[in-house]
Amino acid sequence: MAARLIEQAFDQYNKSRLQFVQTVADLASRPQNMEHLHDNNVMSLLHPLLMDVVPAVQQTAALALGKLASFSQQLAQTLVTSNILPQLISQVPVQNRFYKKSACFVLRAVAKHSVELARTVIESGGLNALVVCLEEFDPNVKESAAWAIGYVARHSPELAQSVVDAGAVPLLVLCIKEPEIGVKRVAASALSDICKHSEELTHVVVENGAISNFAALISSPDTKLKRQILSALSNIAKHTLALAELVVEAEIFPDVFSGLQDADDLIRRNTAGLIKEIVKHTPELAQLIVNAGGMASIVDYLGRSEGHVALPGVMALGFTAAHSQQLAMSVIVSRGVVQLAICLNEEKDDHIRGAAVWALGQIGRHTPEHAKAIAMANLFPKLLECYTSADSSDDLQDKARRTLKSVLQMCVYMPALDPLLHEAPPNILKYVVGQYSKVLPHDPQARRQFVTSGCLRKVQEIQAEPGTELREYINTINNCFPEEIVRYYSPGYSEHLLERLETYEPDWTDGAREDWQQDAAAPSGITA
Repeated sequence: MAARLIEQAFDQYNKSRLQFVQTVADLASRPQNMEHLHDNNVMSLLHPLLMDVVPAVQQTAALALGKLASFSQQLAQTLVTSNILPQLISQVPVQNRFYKKSACFVLRAVAKHSVELARTVIESGGLNALVVCLEEFDPNVKESAAWAIGYVARHSPELAQSVVDAGAVPLLVLCIKEPEIGVKRVAASALSDICKHSEELTHVVVENGAISNFAALISSPDTKLKRQILSALSNIAKHTLALAELVVEAEIFPDVFSGLQDADDLIRRNTAGLIKEIVKHTPELAQLIVNAGGMASIVDYLGRSEGHVALPGVMALGFTAAHSQQLAMSVIVSRGVVQLAICLNEEKDDHIRGAAVWALGQIGRHTPEHAKAIAMANLFPKLLECYTSADSSDDLQDKARRTLKSVLQMCVYMPALDPLLHEAPPNILKYVVGQYSKVLPHDPQARRQFVTSGCLRKVQEIQAEPGTELREYINTINNCFPEEIVRYYSPGYSEHLLERLETYEPDWTDGAREDWQQDAAAPSGITA
């Protein structure tokens, strides 16, 4: 009887501990409970249960701690200051797969909040424990470990280097080959987080054969995996020409263009981002994308995207056009200018509008023909509005000023310049007047139109200091017209004519003067 009572007491004790950690884990799933759990020192109660003799209690206690730490940086910091991490990590090599998965979750929950907390995980030996978990046979443990490693690596180049030094990269590349989709996703994400920091870190990933594994998954039907694959390839290609060429050599084009038509916003954005990182390096790579039909695909994608989703596509057009006249013309022929004009008119975010303004500048700065494409889209008034509006950000105003300057210096399409002559501020006006001074000396029809449209009168009204560029441009324009026409349209000329009329004395003959005097002296109604 005594033995049975003792067994019942211990059994009840075991059940109570398990019930407690299960209840806390459940309560920690709801944000409204966090403050009350923290006030009741729940972490100090869970801490000793990590060493419990019952595996289920250990695992559930770790799960509860992970949920608490994941909720906020404050709770994660409390977990660290409670010295829980060293004890948690010390059990990883000797515990079963369920405990390892929960421990990885705790490390991920702590590391995600800040650089300092991620560094604490490394200093506590957590990174080495995570690498051990990557070698586990169980895919759930691998997934949890890869996820935590990605959170460590994403914060800074220093922490990503620690991940590389711990030997995680080869294991993450092996995870890409696992059959489980979840493992592939988090491994691709972690490798992408490593690559984004520097060329040196990217080389480590590439040397372990990551590109070929990524390329094999570029057409995966899984949305989340495809997002990560495209992001990783973008982060590889962005650093140097050599790395971009390795991505291209994986023969992902033109298949990757299908991502621009995907229903998922992030897949479209990441696909455009990958194209942007490729075309920015050299004219040859940009031409390769153009030849594969990339520009038409980008323009079509921009027509169905907005906001941050459209941004990389806008920049891809700008980078392509910046390389050469021929590539800029490819963008024009693909109706890229029209689509950029739509972005500029419809987008609300100054950051995106600024990118569109910059891209238009890269297109229009090459030749008069390129500038005419900008002018024909009636973009000068919109660019001027972006520059002069008080609501525009400093960055948008600066980009608009630079674009107006570079495109106007190439524009010889007079109908687009006429409105600017009346509306542009002085620092933009000099470029407009400068273009007139280049065209008018050689085009009689343009000179006639310049007079009849009122532009010559407007030029005479401009106040320009002697010796300035603007004054020289005005003098060049005036020399294209007869002096009397220039005087006629000069300010104050009509008043000057009236003054001359008041002092004017007709040059009559003596006989005519006598006849006038007799008529003036005769009574009213009687003539001489």
